Amino acid sequence: MTDPRPRALASLSDEITSCRRCPRLVEWRERVARERVARFADEPYWGRPVPGFGDPAARLLIVGLAPAAHGGNRTGRVFTGDRSGDFLWTALARTGVSNMGVARRRDDGLELTGAYVAAVVRCAPPLNRPTTIERDACLPFLARELALLADVRVVLALGGFGWDGALRAIATLGHALRPRPRFAHGAEATIGPYSLLGAYHPSQQNTFTGRLTPAMFEAVLRRARELTVPDRPAVPDGPADSDRPAVRGHVSFEVE
Repeated sequence: MTDPRPRALASLSDEITSCRRCPRLVEWRERVARERVARFADEPYWGRPVPGFGDPAARLLIVGLAPAAHGGNRTGRVFTGDRSGDFLWTALARTGVSNMGVARRRDDGLELTGAYVAAVVRCAPPLNRPTTIERDACLPFLARELALLADVRVVLALGGFGWDGALRAIATLGHALRPRPRFAHGAEATIGPYSLLGAYHPSQQNTFTGRLTPAMFEAVLRRARELTVPDRPAVPDGPADSDRPAVRGHVSFEVE
């Protein structure tokens, strides 16, 4: 029987790319696409919301914040064409998830195996900071992607904003955890059928300062892959999960 997920995800992607719900984000993404920056002055810009990307049979969902103004907002593919993306794809290639360590264009042949990458907010936000209203307007897209990605068992949240968005999307599907787990690099929580992992965001402010190193990031990716193994023992749902202590950590706002 034909797998319906690729078609359903493609239909959702079309809906995402045509969204104009948030006037501030629409104005900003389109202005950036018109005015551009000198280094990309001769390149066409996508200038629209950016859908998720990856394997429809993914067991791992990676969630970032939003497209970068001159990254995903330019290329039309999340985490593509900027330094954060270079860091991410290199790590994914080294851990066997991606077939390439660099992503520059939507048609460059990049493929993911067992993973899907998305963002909480689909338009590039001014100053890299979406509002809570904009987050809430966009969040249903992430929840619907997660619902369509029926094989996903691990959600890797990049940064505090990604962690918060992942928790909200999972709750939308009927799985909530109390007390609410807090973000930290390497944090883990079990919520319904999902294992939620946290990692510092691969933004330049983290990678250039050494707060996040390739070794640190790859260790979390390896842990995520361990947890996606189909025959691993099931973790029981229910009240026992609510007894887990909250995980403490720094919550930051970082683009993509």
